[in-house]
Amino acid sequence: MKFVDEAEVVVQAGDGGSGCLAFRREKFIPLGGPSGGDGGDGGSVFFVASDSLNTLVDFRYHRVCKAQRGENGKGDDRTGRKGDDCIVRAPVGTRISDAETGELIGELVKPGDQLLVAKGGWHGLGNARFKSSTNRAPRKTTKGTAGDRRVLLLELSVIADVGLLGMPNAGKSSLISRLSSARPKIADYPFTTLHPNLGVVQVDEIRSFVMADIPGVLEGAAQGVGLGNRFLKHLSRTGLILHVIDIATDPVDEISSTAITIIGELRQWDESLYNKPRWLVFNKVDSLAGNEAEELKHVIIKTLEWDGPVFLISAVSGAGLDELKYAIMEHLQRLMEDRQSEHEQGSA
Repeated sequence: MKFVDEAEVVVQAGDGGSGCLAFRREKFIPLGGPSGGDGGDGGSVFFVASDSLNTLVDFRYHRVCKAQRGENGKGDDRTGRKGDDCIVRAPVGTRISDAETGELIGELVKPGDQLLVAKGGWHGLGNARFKSSTNRAPRKTTKGTAGDRRVLLLELSVIADVGLLGMPNAGKSSLISRLSSARPKIADYPFTTLHPNLGVVQVDEIRSFVMADIPGVLEGAAQGVGLGNRFLKHLSRTGLILHVIDIATDPVDEISSTAITIIGELRQWDESLYNKPRWLVFNKVDSLAGNEAEELKHVIIKTLEWDGPVFLISAVSGAGLDELKYAIMEHLQRLMEDRQSEHEQGSA
């Protein structure tokens, strides 16, 4: 199943029920007076975060979410029943915006988060509400108001521990297929990956992490060039970015220039994304002879003025993958320990 990261859905809250026009007609109670009850409020539409979902694929087939209308009021001062709310489950990490205005309504951050997206209509008033000392038999009622109707844009960012960043054909799909059970489409032409792929990397019997293969990013991606900026947002939720670079195919000057371009796109899209932990991973070292990979590595990191972690790997032969895998796991464990320590200090 393709990873569906955007969907459009129509939400319709229920209308409020109208008030009732009625008078008491009971034996031995002459001139019983008005007895029309109020209508019921219309049901609202809520989105609730569920950790049992990880795509928006259901919204391809279920595009309208409608809450129940409130019942009309009844005689004998009986109030109409409130309409049932419509509860819509969506994956954790879903951002919900108004598709027509672009306004951000909210985001489902953790399981159980609830977001009101369409408010039900207000109930109408029955004629009993309008009784007064000067108007003993009012015939006035009000209708319920209409429930909200909105067209929503749902966006889901991939939630992964590690995100793979790089130009098309850098070898990201090969890397995730080698490290995990994910089987993305792989070919020797650009833009093989048209949607994010998730894979679980098993480090040992009890430790694992989730890796996301993000489609290739070109110069101008922050403005929508190539596959556009829709995929850059997926990197914002990762704890570590692996910048995968093909070290064997292009001249060293072109490799350095391309890397600078990619890093610039990150910064232009989001400063916090640019400041995330990022490692350089030079791929396809199996295509180079002797110490050529080491020599190219030193030239490139000097050009980039890079002082962060660097790895030499081959997604095809498996060279360097164990070292990379264990280094990632140790980094993620440190991040987890730091977060736990901050949480304990905040609770103290």
